[in-house]
Amino acid sequence: MKHALMGAGVVLATAALAACASPPAPVPLTGDLLIRDVRTIGFEGETPAIREHAFVLVKDGKILAVRDTADGFSALETVEGGGQTMVPGLTDMHVHVWDEAELGAYLSWGVTRVRNMSGLSFHLPLAKRIEAGEVMGPHLVTTGPILNSPGPNAQINHQMVQTADEARAAVAWQAEAGFERIKVYSNLTRPAYEAIIEEAAARGMPVSGHTPEGAREDGMPDEKPFDISFEEVLADRFETIEHIESIVWHGLRDRHDEDAARALAWKIAAAGVPVTSTLLAHRNLLLVAETAGAAVTRPGTELLNTVEQQTEAENFAFWSAQDPAAPAEYAAFYARVAKIFQEEGVTLLAGTDSGIFTNIPGKSLGEELVLLSEAGIAPYDVLRSATYSPSVVLGTAGQDGCVEVGCAADLVLLPCDPLADIGCVSEPAGLVYRGAWLDRAALDGLRQASAEQNVDRTMANVFGGLAEYGVDVSVLAGE
Repeated sequence: MKHALMGAGVVLATAALAACASPPAPVPLTGDLLIRDVRTIGFEGETPAIREHAFVLVKDGKILAVRDTADGFSALETVEGGGQTMVPGLTDMHVHVWDEAELGAYLSWGVTRVRNMSGLSFHLPLAKRIEAGEVMGPHLVTTGPILNSPGPNAQINHQMVQTADEARAAVAWQAEAGFERIKVYSNLTRPAYEAIIEEAAARGMPVSGHTPEGAREDGMPDEKPFDISFEEVLADRFETIEHIESIVWHGLRDRHDEDAARALAWKIAAAGVPVTSTLLAHRNLLLVAETAGAAVTRPGTELLNTVEQQTEAENFAFWSAQDPAAPAEYAAFYARVAKIFQEEGVTLLAGTDSGIFTNIPGKSLGEELVLLSEAGIAPYDVLRSATYSPSVVLGTAGQDGCVEVGCAADLVLLPCDPLADIGCVSEPAGLVYRGAWLDRAALDGLRQASAEQNVDRTMANVFGGLAEYGVDVSVLAGE
């Protein structure tokens, strides 16, 4: 018994010594950039994953480690975070890019990825130049040219198709040109739309856009339904449906009925189809009406492409002359629908329609997030719509839109807590872009450079792209 007690004493003493021993030293790691003392927020779960006083080590454009101490870390460059908040780089899921000049503006507001929704041939090499580091700009995802049929919503930059054969040929042309995504529009005829869906599926190309209505006839939508029902389109499982505004028009036949909106939300959620919000697109129409046109030249509009802005003269004149009462009522209803969609489990994605009308590149996304918050959506869910959710939809979850080991080092440093004040997203304190640190002065420089535009290059971008799919550009050039 005595020996047994002595043995037990040795075991206890050894355990006590082990408990008092220092924990093993952190594994030494060397990176390119160390961001010290930041509060990180992850958006992968239903609630925020928050780390207080974190240290983030970056190497080769990716997050190498995240710890609660800098022990064992070394880096070529160190940035003091000062307890500020770091979130994943923001994604704007609906933009219109006309030239590389405007890209810096997106970065200056913390937007590290955009999805261009009206593709032209110049977008494909531009996206490659961005990834190669030859051009400073957000990662560029693009659809091909917009597919539409003649009708009230047709525009000069649309690739027009009416028959099934024309539609199949257009999808084939876009695929062979290198585009990976299709965008459809409102006026598509039934034969053309059905052929697009079939051909795109055969080629593995996701489809997004306005929900096609078919040929517009007198009395639609008030007196009779659209030729193609919203439910038919929903069954085709778009990658995303664009604009709450267009969903109200097609899915609700423009009725401002909240019960009907909730029933429609159930269908959209059950189908698992995400919705890009773009509340700002309509809100800026209202803003121009409210200011009798003064908003057309408000600060920031100098970043809009000057060639595109010349095409907006008629729209500017129209909305400047409108009584704001009706568009204000529509804007309020669209906001209520956004909240209903979120409540019923529809995946919302933040998008702005920036690059057209008065929707300022980069700045618009912060404004969109504020509108979603004002609609009653919690700041966490609002931020999720511009970080994690786009990564899921675009198939890059775990690679970006996160602040974890292995994620892309595209990160935004914010001067306050966005979960308490979503408005603080509007002016980042700094940005980690492709693993490199850009302070506030660098971001300001990118913004200023975006106002220096190249009209000749824009004309070549647009006219060259339109000519490739049959638009008579001589009409546009005034020849």
